[in-house]
Amino acid sequence: MPWVQVHIPVEKAAAQAVELLLETIGAISITLTDAGDEPQLEPAPGEERIWSETVVTALFESETDRQQLRSALETALDQLNINATPVIEVLEEQEWERAWLDDFKPMRFGERLWVVPRGLQLPDEATDPVVMTLDPGLAFGTGTHPTTALCLEWLDQADLPGKDVIDFGCGSGILAIAALLLGARQATGIDHDPQALIASEQNAEENGVLDRLVLQNSDTPPQKSADIVMANILASVLIDLSTQLASLPRQGGRIALSGILADQAEDVRAAFDPYFRLEATQNLDDWVLITGTKR
Repeated sequence: MPWVQVHIPVEKAAAQAVELLLETIGAISITLTDAGDEPQLEPAPGEERIWSETVVTALFESETDRQQLRSALETALDQLNINATPVIEVLEEQEWERAWLDDFKPMRFGERLWVVPRGLQLPDEATDPVVMTLDPGLAFGTGTHPTTALCLEWLDQADLPGKDVIDFGCGSGILAIAALLLGARQATGIDHDPQALIASEQNAEENGVLDRLVLQNSDTPPQKSADIVMANILASVLIDLSTQLASLPRQGGRIALSGILADQAEDVRAAFDPYFRLEATQNLDDWVLITGTKR
């Protein structure tokens, strides 16, 4: 069955009003996407982040009269003093479960670690692989973003067997699960978003490591310290939480910080330098990974 799809590009301040408008006139699904190329990572607890320029997209039933829909939208947008032009199109039915696979392929991180979507096969080049099955989902983190890739590559070469790991801001659970597959004894995934904890649990079960993964809300302090602590969140949040994050590794434990743009690296290093012997910053595109050992 085809759908009627509407795209309305707006500035950040108007996004919520347009979302409510579309819901009011009968949209059955509404999504917000980036209209430019603005990085957007894990928000701080209680914070809602959207892009400066956003496209609000809605789906309507196939029998919706497109001309009447356009007229209603243009009138309502004018009344709201929102300068935006709706784009209306027919969206043909397709196998959506397969559609995303066109853009999401098996990915290797470091020497051994592979992230593979369900139903796809490893390439012939994979030798002695450690394989994680992970489909794109609602929570942040599938390995495609440089911040996650930096963490996964670092994990691939880390000394993990027998170690306890904390993944602070776990999102999809990709880092905690990777650590467990690579030999960690136990991992704790921490996030303020209930959807992230659900996604982490499902992904851990899919990969056979749920029995070694503890999941908890960020309001609850971890019950014990860890040998390795990872935090792939915003630089500003890393700085604000530097004291808390520094308390999580054991003496001599390791920390890996990501979600940091290159021009933010010095500020993050300054916040963590009192607690860690920091190593050379690792770069990928415009993003960096900061690692160190607890003093």
